[in-house]
Amino acid sequence: MRLRRYEFFALLILLVTVTTLTGCESFIPALTEQMVSAQPTTVPTLRPPTDVPTEVPAQVPQDIVMTPSSAPSLDMAAEDELFDVQEALTIMVYERASPSVVHITSRVITMDFSGGLYPSEGTGSGFVIDEQGHIVTNNHVVEGAQTVEVILLDGTVAEAEIVGLDPLNDLAVIRVDVDPDELYPVDMSYEGQLKVGQRAIAIGNPFGLDWTLTTGVISSLGRPLQISSDQIIYDVIQTDAAINPGNSGGPLLNSRGQLIGVNAAIRAGAENIGFAIPLSTVQRVVPELIENGRYRHPWMGVEGYGLFPELAQRLELPVEKGMLIARIASGSPAELAGLRGATSEMVLGNFRILVGGDIIVAIDGSYIESDAARREYLETRTRAGQEIEVTFYRGDELMTTRVRLGEMEQ
Repeated sequence: MRLRRYEFFALLILLVTVTTLTGCESFIPALTEQMVSAQPTTVPTLRPPTDVPTEVPAQVPQDIVMTPSSAPSLDMAAEDELFDVQEALTIMVYERASPSVVHITSRVITMDFSGGLYPSEGTGSGFVIDEQGHIVTNNHVVEGAQTVEVILLDGTVAEAEIVGLDPLNDLAVIRVDVDPDELYPVDMSYEGQLKVGQRAIAIGNPFGLDWTLTTGVISSLGRPLQISSDQIIYDVIQTDAAINPGNSGGPLLNSRGQLIGVNAAIRAGAENIGFAIPLSTVQRVVPELIENGRYRHPWMGVEGYGLFPELAQRLELPVEKGMLIARIASGSPAELAGLRGATSEMVLGNFRILVGGDIIVAIDGSYIESDAARREYLETRTRAGQEIEVTFYRGDELMTTRVRLGEMEQ
């Protein structure tokens, strides 16, 4: 049977349509798979590369455990592992230095209002410095004591004699007659430069709690510690390590157990503000206390005012800083060296000022900006009997002279 032309074309279009739809059905699943695999929320499964072995190689030693085991119990841990580095250092310092520390009891006979005598006692700390039995403490711990008793760490009790006192620096040396094998001198070999923030460790007997350790840091350096109107201890170390009554005279140590100071005082009404006399002062004073029983403080024999710009302008002086000499003691080293004191008096506001004297501006090349600076320089950097060079103004003329320092009367 023969198809008409239009019927032929209709059949041809039908065949093409069916073929196209069949191809779309096979294409859609492939397209859908590509779109799903592009979604960011789908995490592909990771498989090891075929060229990398999944087992432990044979050359790995058998004693190496590739997977962590359970942590050991605290009971099984070695003792040293229980401490961190900081704790271990503190423990080492205490074990090393505590045998050097002693408990000091001083007894004084005092009189009451009725004239009766009764004993009183105070306690403090100290530390052994040699095998001859010399012990360093504060002057205020043993000053005026009729008897001094020392207790060592092992419980040994011994009477002590006072060897030397230095009230101005609040230092004292006492001595016990004890077998050298029972004495453990503190390490005084530190020669470094102290820095703020450096660890500070105090050992002493606060409130009778013997051999107590407290820790802190060096809070400041070079402090002047005003004890009274005429007593200043220079270059003092400030620390926040707890210092309490009974700590006086005990050692202040660094993290190696080396002596860096002698605990001496606290700021009344404040917390964590304590002061220690520096090792440099101990090294300067103690040998003289052992040898002579006293420290010979250098003396120049002058008194005066510290200058400042306003005062210098009012007095029409050639410099704005320095020490204006007001008085010179008769027969003093300053007078023998030719220095001159005030020649007249001037009233400035409500004050009378002695003027016309020489103006000290330097000692041995170090600038002196006030009378306090002059006294500090003499105390910390010179000795009695030493000759110093003094630079000064007389009028507008800059001059120098040499002064041999004498010994201050105490």
